[in-house]
Amino acid sequence: MEVIFVKDLKGQGKKGDIKNVKDGYGENFLIKNGYAVLKTKENLKKLEKEQHEKQVTDANNKKEAEEIKKELDKLVLEFKVKTGEGDKVFGSVSLKQVRDALAKEGYKIEKSKIELTTAMASLGFHKVNINLYPGVQATLKAHIIK
Repeated sequence: MEVIFVKDLKGQGKKGDIKNVKDGYGENFLIKNGYAVLKTKENLKKLEKEQHEKQVTDANNKKEAEEIKKELDKLVLEFKVKTGEGDKVFGSVSLKQVRDALAKEGYKIEKSKIELTTAMASLGFHKVNINLYPGVQATLKAHIIK
């Protein structure tokens, strides 16, 4: 029996995969638990429609991410920090502070998408990478001042 996976199942298949499985396994486990549906013309058309919609959505999301990237590449965030003797910075600027500064500028970006190339524990300019979408990475500047 051939089935179309509608959910990922570790070691068996990913969503959208078409696999040939034994009848009992397909009916009693995969279909019964909602991991797969029987391969029919209707289900194949539904799968193709879903894949097409996903491609359109992905293209739109990537285009959006590239537009945001252009804006972020020009952005310079300023962080005022306390310094000690010899302009030594107390602590460093954290990912949370970068995220909050971006939010003030109108960009809602998750902390997990922000990458610091080096610890921002000295005065001056630092680069901050932001992974907006797979293959789209913006690089903005953070200016640490006293």
